[in-house]
Amino acid sequence: MHETIQTGPASDILRRVQDRSFKVGIIGLGYVGVPLALAALRAGYEVLGFDINAARVEDLNRGRTGIKHIEGAELEAAARAGRFLATDDFSRLEEPDGLIICVPTPLTRHREPDLSFVTKTAEAIAGRLRKGQLIVLESTTYPGTTDEVVRPILERTGLKSGQDFYLAFSPEREDPGNPNFGTAAIPKVVGGDGPEALRIAQELYGQLVVTTVPVSSTATAEAVKLTENIFRSVNIALVNELKVIYAAMGIDIWEVIDAAKTKPFGFMPFYPGPGLGGHCIPIDPFYLSWKAREFDITARFIELAGEINTAMPRLVVEKLAQALDQHLGQGLNGARILVIGAAYKKNVDDMRESPSLRLIELIEQRGATVDYHDPFVPVIPPTREHAALAGRRSVELLDGTVGSYHAVLIATDHDAVDYKALVAQARLVIDTRNACERNGASAAHVVKA
Repeated sequence: MHETIQTGPASDILRRVQDRSFKVGIIGLGYVGVPLALAALRAGYEVLGFDINAARVEDLNRGRTGIKHIEGAELEAAARAGRFLATDDFSRLEEPDGLIICVPTPLTRHREPDLSFVTKTAEAIAGRLRKGQLIVLESTTYPGTTDEVVRPILERTGLKSGQDFYLAFSPEREDPGNPNFGTAAIPKVVGGDGPEALRIAQELYGQLVVTTVPVSSTATAEAVKLTENIFRSVNIALVNELKVIYAAMGIDIWEVIDAAKTKPFGFMPFYPGPGLGGHCIPIDPFYLSWKAREFDITARFIELAGEINTAMPRLVVEKLAQALDQHLGQGLNGARILVIGAAYKKNVDDMRESPSLRLIELIEQRGATVDYHDPFVPVIPPTREHAALAGRRSVELLDGTVGSYHAVLIATDHDAVDYKALVAQARLVIDTRNACERNGASAAHVVKA
């Protein structure tokens, strides 16, 4: 960004952003915060990271990211050079010139927005807020959160947004494990609470990423993020429903999609699966449908897509039960099942909202015994919704062990799995990702689900 503010406090902040004397603070050092910290370090900024997990803070300062696809060598080198520090001491929030909030925004059990992490973070910042700081929310949320929730908390201090501090929203666009699009390669949408906040935030992100996309308000920026993920949710729901319909007709949805995507216009391929995973797509649509009710609007299309996607794990378990009966004459009760993949997507260790956890629970509720194998998830970590599964360990795919299970259920199609060997050893395979056929391992005892 080449535009500058000529006079006033904001001009000093812009100059510090441009000459790299601006200190960046990042709150929440997870799948969003750590890549963002690396992008800021690579751009020449000093970074102070905040996290409530003391053990994680210690690991990061030693260069251990705890994220499979992110190496920690750069963090360790930056920490040694005094350019990076992770801390759980939130009394230091006044030190950075800019604070970027990357905390979770989950749903409650009633599928309503849980902004507790955002509000607690805003309250912590308010306790240390000083004049001239830039505050940016990156956590995905409903339109109006920055203006209606975050700003009032910060302004209780007596400081005013746009006058004493600067407030913006810039939605994270991380795709964990995607080798082609790291943080710096993804355009950044930026909305500010006033023109000066927008200019400062855009200037900062302009140093970190390939390009910035300014929009007219923080609410618009919040809506952009929801629109991106609702688009995916709706289209995944569509192919999930088509899968069920076409299966009843004896038609393979995977063959249909492969043929349809040869059309060079007017079609974008989406693929079915055992349910949605990750922090964004299973959650974000419900944020908008909840907010829409404030305006007496029912987001029927969005809610229907959510219902279809939420129902997929149960449909997969029903397919598993039918296949056991038809192929082995075995009921699900008393069966031994091996689930391949605990992460929500291939080739990462990200467990957030993974449908595999729901599948394991549903299968065991039917009386079966379940083990899992995942080369990226040696132990299932604690989760809010599936606490009973925490501590379970991945089993090895040793010769002879696969055949001891009545069925293998492929929930996540990691490339590290030898699908030909898996099919050769298994008595029955239920494939929710079309992994076997894609790896040349089709067989009569492989059932697509």
